[in-house]
Amino acid sequence: MDSRHGIILAFFLLVVLGSSNAKVVEENSEYWRSQARKTLQSVLDRKPNTNVAKNILFFLGDGMGITTYTAARILKGQLLNQTGEETVMTMDTFPNVGLAKTYSVDFQIPDSAATGTAYLCGVKTNLNIVGLNAAARNGICKSQKGNEVTSILKWAKDAGKSVGIVSTTRVQHATPASTYAHSASRKWYSDADIPDSAKSDGCTDISSQLIKNTDIDVIIGGGRKYMTPRGTKDPEYPRDYSSRGKRKDGRHLINEWKNMKLGKVAHYVWNKTDFDAVDPETTDYLMALFEPGDLHFEAERDPKMDPSIVETTEKAIRILQKNPKGFFLLVEGGRIDQAHHADRAYMALHETVAFDYAIAKGLELTKEHETLTIVTADHSQPLTFNGYPFRGQSILGKSPLWATDMLPYTTLMYGNGPGHKIVNSKRPDIRNITTKSKDYVQLSAVPLKSTTHSGEDVVVLARGPMAHLFLGVQEQNYIAHAMGYAACVGADLRHCQGQINPPVAYTTLTTDRNTGSTSAAVRGSLLSLLLILTVLM
Repeated sequence: MDSRHGIILAFFLLVVLGSSNAKVVEENSEYWRSQARKTLQSVLDRKPNTNVAKNILFFLGDGMGITTYTAARILKGQLLNQTGEETVMTMDTFPNVGLAKTYSVDFQIPDSAATGTAYLCGVKTNLNIVGLNAAARNGICKSQKGNEVTSILKWAKDAGKSVGIVSTTRVQHATPASTYAHSASRKWYSDADIPDSAKSDGCTDISSQLIKNTDIDVIIGGGRKYMTPRGTKDPEYPRDYSSRGKRKDGRHLINEWKNMKLGKVAHYVWNKTDFDAVDPETTDYLMALFEPGDLHFEAERDPKMDPSIVETTEKAIRILQKNPKGFFLLVEGGRIDQAHHADRAYMALHETVAFDYAIAKGLELTKEHETLTIVTADHSQPLTFNGYPFRGQSILGKSPLWATDMLPYTTLMYGNGPGHKIVNSKRPDIRNITTKSKDYVQLSAVPLKSTTHSGEDVVVLARGPMAHLFLGVQEQNYIAHAMGYAACVGADLRHCQGQINPPVAYTTLTTDRNTGSTSAAVRGSLLSLLLILTVLM
């Protein structure tokens, strides 16, 4: 029997054996009809919530593409001893679903800086750039001036709302930085990261902008080492030189932040004990930095030292919701992406499950009639879900259908990354390898030290006031404008003014003030006209 016939036979056996694993109730046609009727009626009964959003809860799963979303759903169910596929994530309950196109101005596939600027500031930009439009150039300080764009966090603060950021990464990372910083490089975490030439041109680091640009009420994540003078011992890892302060300018930004809050109840904490002691009812400001850099993965987190993303989300909401004018809160599941970069699906999926529980906590603590809750991703990762696994089979396991080289492979694999393991034109034999452990690195097709992102659209889920605005396939920068409209913050206040007419449109004949040239659209029109005249002559 050749390999082709062997594969066909194996597939036939999979179908026969797999069908026996199906639940008996699912073999009844009426089960599916009844389920569909209930869903249909719930959609028919749905009425748009047209209230003005008092609060905005924005959940961002960094690198949480559709494949990650689906695989995490299955894992969440399997962790509860279910088959997993039929599990309902908290995210699944959001009635309004759309897609966002994630490309940046200069690349088909973006990074978290370009995307963060898009969905938070409402303007698409270039790779590696935070809080600036696409006229800015990566790493060129002089290109910053005049090209700054502000975020919905700033719009909300200017409207009198309380604002906060919660992240599982350092708070200076691309996503949270997009709410408050303007930087030609997302990597300028502290002044030690900025070239002397950029300093001479007046550029400042992201950490210093964190405490200066916008008065942020709640700041939770990692990133202690970018806030203290070079050599400052870390309180948790005093013997670890890599955890010590990085700043060359001698500034102690944590102390500066405390001094700026005199007369207010402001707490700085770096461990769970002190964090738990913070009373949200009496706290005006909170800065909680639990690690020198990024936080630990959920699967490796010490619950005695570091709170979960569920706990940090709850604390942030309880502090912010005291404001009668409402709040804006960004919650980032940032380490989903970082686990994917290492081809570690176990870690990425457990991060996503924890992220989903944080979303549930957010819904529990807020009222839907006044809180617009958004869940989305900035971009995807090159994760594939393949191989005809049986119903209920571990999402971290192996396909029962072997490849033509007569070796097994995992259900989840990557398009590229450090998991490339081809030796002498052969894949590794994983028959005796446990692929369900947190340390397992999935196989990838192309060798890279870290995965690239992937460029497919990402899902946008919404519920609450004006959630029906988040439908269809939209440009990613649309998200910020729709949130601003729903909450009556920013430039478009028509929703709270009872107007429906569009605001004054921007003129087409714009001029790039940095280059003195006409816009690309105008240049294209002139070239087309010149071509027509040439042909006619």
